[in-house]
Amino acid sequence: MKSADKHDKIIRAAIKVFADKGFFNARIADIAKEAGVADGTIYLYFNNKYDILLSLFEEEIDKIISEVRKLIDKETDPERMLAAFAHHYLNLLRDNKELVEVLQMELRQSTSFIKEYRKTKFVEYIDIISEIVRQGQQREQFRKDVLPGIAKRAYFGALDEMARHWILQPNPRYSPGEAAEQICSIFLYGLKTK
Repeated sequence: MKSADKHDKIIRAAIKVFADKGFFNARIADIAKEAGVADGTIYLYFNNKYDILLSLFEEEIDKIISEVRKLIDKETDPERMLAAFAHHYLNLLRDNKELVEVLQMELRQSTSFIKEYRKTKFVEYIDIISEIVRQGQQREQFRKDVLPGIAKRAYFGALDEMARHWILQPNPRYSPGEAAEQICSIFLYGLKTK
């Protein structure tokens, strides 16, 4: 098996194990068993469990950024761009529930990770929102007095809270599409110039 294939297999196994057992309860042996590799093989690719979590986060966010940028590049209207971002983020829960659980719950339980991930791709990811807000302001669709840095955190915070709600509530009342449209609509009402 190629090196990259094993690396990917370990990451996939870690997502499943972290989602099932939680990061702190998961053991390297659990990840190795799920990946179908020897425990020692894990250490050929990662220093420790924390390194797996950081790698998982960086690699998966990189993929998500690429997907979102492709969707947004198809749109010319900042309003539709914000909607595309919202739909993509909330559809992740439907399409990759275990990954979202790890991103939502496990990554937030480590204070050292919270400090470290500010320097990662995550900032690039939510900066997509502020880029869209700036475009809307340049086109005079969005209010000029709205600070893009605050708007991105508020918008992402609403989407993120909805995703967390779905993780904790197995039978949600709203579909990802309904929630994306509602959140987008609420924010656009506050952003629009008219």
